[in-house]
Amino acid sequence: MSHCIFCNIAEHKTPADILYEDDEVMVFRDINPQAPVHLLTIPKKHIAKISEMEAEDQQLVGKIIYTAKQVAQDQGISESGFRMVFNNDRHGGQDVHHIHLHLLGGRPMRWPPG
Repeated sequence: MSHCIFCNIAEHKTPADILYEDDEVMVFRDINPQAPVHLLTIPKKHIAKISEMEAEDQQLVGKIIYTAKQVAQDQGISESGFRMVFNNDRHGGQDVHHIHLHLLGGRPMRWPPG
């Protein structure tokens, strides 16, 4: 999808501060950070939103979560804690229609969010 910014990042057509990449997923810094550590974990496969996932995407989404957990350890925020968030569609706060997991840490998180 040439019009999708995250697809372009995954294809290295648009620059990003990439911290991790393999054949299926990528982790990079959010350009509008909401915490000292604010990273995005994306699948390289385009899936517009969580509500459009197919059964075949379960393992990939699990890998997104596991990869974010590993990067949280690498970033030194595992012991103090962190937040992982998927936003879904307009009312869920999703701005880019390519699923992505927000990994936030480095400060106390408040509840309720939003």
